[in-house]
Amino acid sequence: MLASTAIGRTAKPDPMNQEVTKRTFNLRYAPHLGMFSQHGGDATGQIDFMAAEGFTAFEDNSMRHRGRAEQKAIADALDRNNMLMGVLVANDGGFGPPLITSGDKDIEDRFCANVRETIEVAKLFNGKYATVVCGTVDPELNAKQQQANVVRALKRASAICEPHGLILCCEPLNWRDHPDQYLRYSPHSYEVMKQVDSPSCKILFDIYHQQASEGNLIEHMDKCWDEIAYIQVGDNPGRREPGTGEINYRNVFKFLAEKGYQGPVGMEHGNAKPGKEGERAVIDAYIQADDF
Repeated sequence: MLASTAIGRTAKPDPMNQEVTKRTFNLRYAPHLGMFSQHGGDATGQIDFMAAEGFTAFEDNSMRHRGRAEQKAIADALDRNNMLMGVLVANDGGFGPPLITSGDKDIEDRFCANVRETIEVAKLFNGKYATVVCGTVDPELNAKQQQANVVRALKRASAICEPHGLILCCEPLNWRDHPDQYLRYSPHSYEVMKQVDSPSCKILFDIYHQQASEGNLIEHMDKCWDEIAYIQVGDNPGRREPGTGEINYRNVFKFLAEKGYQGPVGMEHGNAKPGKEGERAVIDAYIQADDF
């Protein structure tokens, strides 16, 4: 369990107290826009609903591409609800043809330009996390050449981020959903991070992807722990809320709490059921998985 500085366990109402105690969780679970649209309406309404339900973090992959007025409104909503900003995606086109694996200087320059833009957006939210997808395997280059290209690009981008405290969170992806992605397994991701050797370049460990790729989740996280900066979740198969697939999320969340993890736990998954009933089922799933 966490020490006395932990976020806390799920609150239990005092029957003698007329006021309902706001729910608290052990971890900073981070919903995204659209997950609670039936309850919250627009972006700020959804964030207010998340906060009222006890969520203390938020993530938005598309934040860099939102208009400045919408970004500011979301930032204000997070601030008034004392919610932590999670990841936004730093680089464009990461799921397409070879990206920083290729060694192409123009692509690397565009990647670094994306990172500079991400820094300015993250500042609006006091954000410190940004997702990076390295791209697909380049069939024209051998493994050592590709690794050299990836490490060089990440070193360059990390040097840009370090003065601002932004962490590039490199995400390994499963090949079932994203064929031929360069980063797939956590041990390889760990090796790349050690070669980059920067506090601004770490692993985004998405439990859904890693269950599909390699399983043995807790041991893999433990072995890579010093290079993991961010966690995302979704059950497998289906990529829906905990309890809809095969992953024992109660044990996974207990492990994260015992490791002292205080960052966001990105709820990067869909809802198993539609409408308000489905949204409430997502909340109930996290209450159950957080009960350890």
